[in-house]
Amino acid sequence: MNKVAKFSLLGILFVLLAVYIHFKYFSVSEGQKAPDFKATLVDGTQFQLSDLKGNYVLLDFWGSWCGPCIKELPKLVQLANQEIDDLRIVTVALEKDPQNWQKVEQRFVFNWKNQIVETAPIVLSSPIARKYGVTEIPSLFLIDPDGILVGEFTIEELQAYDFSN
Repeated sequence: MNKVAKFSLLGILFVLLAVYIHFKYFSVSEGQKAPDFKATLVDGTQFQLSDLKGNYVLLDFWGSWCGPCIKELPKLVQLANQEIDDLRIVTVALEKDPQNWQKVEQRFVFNWKNQIVETAPIVLSSPIARKYGVTEIPSLFLIDPDGILVGEFTIEELQAYDFSN
């Protein structure tokens, strides 16, 4: 490999690292107001995150192509089936092909209304994911009834969370 190619590759890697660090460490943090966003749900209705104020919101970033995401979906469906009064689930599928999520949705039978599909060739290209500093999926965030980010959780931590507070 010649010097120009090596320096070009090194430059690209540096830029990617800088972008990763920016999104991961300079986005919303625990205890801050959760970034609001608007989107179109898969059923065609308009959605705005702040409309769910007064409820806990589980914001789940996932993809049909993501093995760990698929592995945790049965637990997410189980959590949704508990019908916790003040919990609203919002899923954001990051897909290269926006039709792929449907196969997974049909397989696991998602029973929550707030499903968003964003066409994103890479996670960092999703405007919603960038607001939350998502650099890998699955990423699950809990937002309290006042619209404050409680933090990023695993599905197991959310299953054990006390939503009565």
